[in-house]
Amino acid sequence: MMSKKLFILFFSLLFCCSFVLAQDAAKSDLQQRAETEDAKGSVASARFFYIRAFEDYVGKGQAQQGVECGVKATALYYKENLYKEAFDLLRRIDQNIESGGQKTAAAKAALHYLTTKERFQMYMKMRKAASVVDQLNIMENYANASGDESLKNDLLYNKTIYYYTFGLNERGNATFREMANKLTAQKEYSKVDEVYQTLIANGRRSNNASLVAQSYSSYIVWKDSVAELKRADEIGALKQQIADNEAAISEKDSSLSARWMIIVGLGILAAALAAALAVGAVVLLRFIVLTRKQKKTIKLANENNALKAKFISNISAQLDPTLQKLDSRTPEVKALLDFSDHIQTLSKLENSTDEVELEETQMAQFCDELMEKIRNRVKTGVTLTVNAPKMSAKINKEYVSHILLHLLDNAAEYTPEGGHISLEFKKRGAHKHQFLVSDTGCGIPEEKREDVFKPFLEIRDLTKGDGLGLPICKQMALKMNGDLDIDPAFTKGTRFVLDLHA
Repeated sequence: MMSKKLFILFFSLLFCCSFVLAQDAAKSDLQQRAETEDAKGSVASARFFYIRAFEDYVGKGQAQQGVECGVKATALYYKENLYKEAFDLLRRIDQNIESGGQKTAAAKAALHYLTTKERFQMYMKMRKAASVVDQLNIMENYANASGDESLKNDLLYNKTIYYYTFGLNERGNATFREMANKLTAQKEYSKVDEVYQTLIANGRRSNNASLVAQSYSSYIVWKDSVAELKRADEIGALKQQIADNEAAISEKDSSLSARWMIIVGLGILAAALAAALAVGAVVLLRFIVLTRKQKKTIKLANENNALKAKFISNISAQLDPTLQKLDSRTPEVKALLDFSDHIQTLSKLENSTDEVELEETQMAQFCDELMEKIRNRVKTGVTLTVNAPKMSAKINKEYVSHILLHLLDNAAEYTPEGGHISLEFKKRGAHKHQFLVSDTGCGIPEEKREDVFKPFLEIRDLTKGDGLGLPICKQMALKMNGDLDIDPAFTKGTRFVLDLHA
């Protein structure tokens, strides 16, 4: 009997694994390559492979997969504001749908719905209300013609986004309630919850306070009503279970002895549950006591670290007047002065709670000026390039200049003759941008990459550097609600990535 159960379990696992592998295999190599590039944020490369995948699927008569890849490529076009290319690609996709030999009108309508939805998304981004309404009407026709209930739900969702985005809050509420009630009646609570979360996230990404407020208010009301429905369902299920159990007992247990056995069993179960609760209470009390001790330990450790940092900073400050009296032209004295200054800077950054002020800065000019400061420090034949669009962004110029200049100085020191140093600026989102400093030097060994941002890990000859430059840069990045790290995928030298969030 046991061997039979094991065989059934093994067969079930084998079937599940085979199903998952079959799903992955259903995707072409081009589509998998496109998804990989898309996940890495390589927009142009991902777009190229999605278009190749679309053409490949169309050539094989796999219209559904082809259209899905085509609309993903379209989204990557207008992500970079390439609207003409996006509209041209959608026209190509629609032509292939009509000429692709689809078996039914409903199948064609479902595919046309996907392309029309992308046009709707573009007009929403361009804030063209009249064009958005036209696309919604076309989407409704296709959703009805397809007979697909999921497309009708998706249409309601997109209508809601349109109403909220253009300030038609009452109509947005009505449409969203229609969709929520429809899915709630089908007891698809998780789908409704997912739609609410998506709507709130879209509002935050688009900085639409009205959309976020309306969505969140409706979400809370719906959450409370669903909680009541779930409780009613649970109570109904329990009542039904009790009724079924009572009927089974009434049918099967006709004798008093059988009923006594049930009572004895319930008593034993109650005793076991009581014992389990007692053990659980003891374990919970021990956990509470241990948690309190850990909190005290952590608090004490934090206080000690703060005192240590203050002590080190005070020592550095007390030594500074004496060091200033020495000849700063001596390499050893200059190294001590720099070390003292770095310690005080690092301590101030770690213990400061002040908010960092931002100012609007022209990126192209800012990056060019930084690169000019190292031009006389590089070796013969080293090429310097700056890639920054003519746009402005809000940054803290003091901190960002310090970080980038330190990285460029290091690049100038370690890049050999004939090498290359580059400084790039990229806008990664509405509130996120990125600086990249790359060089073709010897690189940093993988096992040392985590340690370069940690101070005081080893004893150093201060005349050759104190090792606090990158830890200070890291702290500055964190103070700006960002981060500084090394790109592990860059293998031709070293690339530092400074991510900032406005």
